[in-house]
Amino acid sequence: MNEQGDTLMPQPELTELTRPFWERLANGHLSFQRCNACSHAWLPARNECPQCLADDWLRDNAAGGATLVSWVVYHHAYHAAFAARLPYVVAIVQLDEGPRMISNVIDARGAGVALEIDMRLRLVIEREGDIAVPRFAPA
Repeated sequence: MNEQGDTLMPQPELTELTRPFWERLANGHLSFQRCNACSHAWLPARNECPQCLADDWLRDNAAGGATLVSWVVYHHAYHAAFAARLPYVVAIVQLDEGPRMISNVIDARGAGVALEIDMRLRLVIEREGDIAVPRFAPA
């Protein structure tokens, strides 16, 4: 809890490998890794390409477009910090550049938008305390 009594969101573990992702996100850019050997792109961060296992990669920025692959709507909070957000959507989204990631879809219910597989999404970077968090909204 913070000084106001609010339950804090779980914070990411910052390591030498993950820190660049969070730093770029704080500066308004969602980044991912791309293999220099086979061009495969991925998230989350890892030391070697999950496709060819090469350890020769670069970090690239996503343009912000994505497609909805799958989702679930949570009606029960499994962590106290999420209770005020119920119901909320946890989704697998595929960035236009190829990598898939788990995130939230926001602004759909309030706008009366029904979620659909292959729905176009756009990146929305929100702040949770000191951490920037990538979320997605209908495009």
